[in-house]
Amino acid sequence: MYTLLKLPYSYDALEPYIDAQTMQIHHDKHHQAYLDKFNTMLEKYPQITCENPDDVLRNIKDLSVDDADRAFLKNNGGGFVNHNLFWQIMGPQKATDAKLIEELTQEFGSIDAFKKLFTDVSVKHFGSGWTWLARDKNNKLKVYSLPNQDSPLSLDETPIITLDLWEHAYYLKYQNRRPEYIDNFWNVLKLI
Repeated sequence: MYTLLKLPYSYDALEPYIDAQTMQIHHDKHHQAYLDKFNTMLEKYPQITCENPDDVLRNIKDLSVDDADRAFLKNNGGGFVNHNLFWQIMGPQKATDAKLIEELTQEFGSIDAFKKLFTDVSVKHFGSGWTWLARDKNNKLKVYSLPNQDSPLSLDETPIITLDLWEHAYYLKYQNRRPEYIDNFWNVLKLI
């Protein structure tokens, strides 16, 4: 069974951009609930023996499970894995990735152009889901959004940066001002 990773910083470390109450509820309640449901379903299928939860999502199409359980695993496994990445890429201090910055500049023209594209995709996303910077099988960087708890892993792509667009990620602080939350994400993203 998988376990909930501890946040790599305190609940209030991302303030004023993401408040402590949101972080605590988001991590301890929402993320934990995805994990609990994911583990419960995996107990039903002991033949799924992936050491890494990412591999469950990578292999979701090939798992010997019924369709309803596959959807359940995709949603709750996605909720667990997506949040694992989300917590890791944010922080109170920048830890820039020079190689990634160079790649983003080559692919999108500039860091500002990348940020604008990522922001636009996020703002235009309808309903709940995630925005992604991912690397495809040909090593090309792509920006897109996916609904619900879908993950690039299930598309055989490698996620690099993600933004949680579910209301639980921002509603206590921003209410219906999702664009403000999206703009403030750049203040806590530590990679660029």
